[in-house]
Amino acid sequence: MKRIVEIIPARPGWYARWRLADATRCHPVALWALLEETGDGAGREVVGMDTTGRWPGAAHIDPDEQFVRYLFQPPEQGQPEDAEPTERGLPRHVAGVPDIPPWTEEVEPERDPG
Repeated sequence: MKRIVEIIPARPGWYARWRLADATRCHPVALWALLEETGDGAGREVVGMDTTGRWPGAAHIDPDEQFVRYLFQPPEQGQPEDAEPTERGLPRHVAGVPDIPPWTEEVEPERDPG
């Protein structure tokens, strides 16, 4: 099992690209999380969760979707060509609506023993 060591908000311009059948789709990255294996603390990795609540390796990802890569495109250059249309309005985290991270059932955040 992995545990969350640190979470930080993603800066504007970071995207997660996913392959869906024969096309790709980008979603803005909402946050970066530093994860490590429980027990020995080895095997640290950083993953980005996008505004749809997906991240590479998550158990709830549709089997037809594959993570391709993270990419950075400065905001002044606009969104990538395959960015998800924004017709649904602002992502929940931007609009100030709290989300319960989908990993809370699988990964326990580090707690201060004091």
